[in-house]
Amino acid sequence: MQDYDPLAHETFETPHRVFAALRATCPVAHSDAFGGFWMLTRHADVKRVLDDPIEFTTRVRNVVPGASATGRRPPLHLDPPEHTPYRRAIDRAIGPRRVETIAPLIADHARRLLASYVAQGGGDLVEDYSSPLPALVFADWFALNPAQTDLLWRTAQGFVKAWEDFDVATVSRTSAILYDLAGSLVAARRATPLDPEQDPVSSLLAARDAADAPLPDEMLVGCVRQILVVGLVAPPVFLGSVAVHLARDPDLQQRLRADPSLIPAATEEFLRLYTPYRGFARTSVSGVEIGGRSIAPGEPIALAYASANRDEAVFDAPDTFRLGRPNIGEHLAFGRGPHRCAGMAMARTELQIAIRELLAATRTIALAGDVRMSGMPEVGPIYVPLRVA
Repeated sequence: MQDYDPLAHETFETPHRVFAALRATCPVAHSDAFGGFWMLTRHADVKRVLDDPIEFTTRVRNVVPGASATGRRPPLHLDPPEHTPYRRAIDRAIGPRRVETIAPLIADHARRLLASYVAQGGGDLVEDYSSPLPALVFADWFALNPAQTDLLWRTAQGFVKAWEDFDVATVSRTSAILYDLAGSLVAARRATPLDPEQDPVSSLLAARDAADAPLPDEMLVGCVRQILVVGLVAPPVFLGSVAVHLARDPDLQQRLRADPSLIPAATEEFLRLYTPYRGFARTSVSGVEIGGRSIAPGEPIALAYASANRDEAVFDAPDTFRLGRPNIGEHLAFGRGPHRCAGMAMARTELQIAIRELLAATRTIALAGDVRMSGMPEVGPIYVPLRVA
């Protein structure tokens, strides 16, 4: 008998009810889905794994569900020190100066998307706003042309849906398209490099490994492919969750509209409350015991960030939205350790702007039907019908 069923039907509330029950009665849960995996639901256990990259490696499995057809993509698929030159190159192209220059572009994209969304009185927030926005942001970051931007967005949507459905054939097909896009970008930047402080592909091409050699072409393309997708997965469902919360709390809507300086703190609490990940994974090198359960080497261990960030042992009244929560810095929405989200500075900026512009463009936000939820590895809505004015 399995402890956790990620294929069970979910509503907006049910994943967190299930996580709370598991934290209380079965914090290290086993599932038979996707070939079998363990799931850690408590903050302390997730933190323990993230803090020990030597014992808990990403080389064997780094996400549940997984597919063998998508290739190796650093830095996620490598451990230190092999992952370090890739991570350093990404960090260089997404530093404070780059985030500062791209912030006005994010706001412009948000306002343009919202103008048509509000004019039509609302609709599916994910399809019309929270999904295209990060694609447009990545298009700016990677200097994509309009055709490449549309290809990236539509293919990434299909890839994520296939991943959630465990449709390996479609995962393989869409992943191949994304690899082709990554390869074409590498070839273009090799021919005509851009500023490595601004462009991630040029930064990777300029990087050197521990032996002062260029990064291998296959791994370089895989890294670009990884970056292209990872920033398009979480924002749509996270912003969908935020929209549902705001629609249910008109007073909070008005408070944030009246004082936009509160939006950074509100975004941080939303990140804790609606962390969109439950499927990032590791495997143990030598075999471990966690929470009284014996986990063999190589068995996938899913890290339920969404559950850890509502752990009663860490966060008081964890299901309640609280501005200015004193220990908000303990949340794990961006992970921790050497694989902590490289783009978290840009992500925070993008999400804060997205929320600010949504509130600025509307007087009221209300639900106009039932939401539809994502499957694992994410957690959150993929369809959010709203009525706005």
